[in-house]
Amino acid sequence: MARIAALAADEKLATDVVVLDVSEQLVITDCFVIASAPNERQVNAIVDNVEEKLRLAGHKPVRREGTREGRWTLLDYVDVVVHIQHEDERNFYALDRLWKDCPTIEVDGVGGPRSAIDAADSPEDV
Repeated sequence: MARIAALAADEKLATDVVVLDVSEQLVITDCFVIASAPNERQVNAIVDNVEEKLRLAGHKPVRREGTREGRWTLLDYVDVVVHIQHEDERNFYALDRLWKDCPTIEVDGVGGPRSAIDAADSPEDV
């Protein structure tokens, strides 16, 4: 489930997508998926895509918080909690630092090359 959420966030160009194994620190969930975006509209697009992909996989959130503001949305799937944050909120609340002792789970396909167009615009070509 965390893998699906991370890939769905990445698909909508989320930045700094991280999956943390918090199972040794928390009893309420096993994983956090944390992702960010530079504006509210993109935060909402990422949230919509994560919900859609997880719904198609048979998962429904038991709780949604913060969707109206588009600054920090939390999707609670019990075993996995997804945090989609505006970059400002991500920097201010620093969940990554708060949970820095938790292992990071690598997800193949997250953060890789976006497309041939993005590759053409790489700094090596500029």
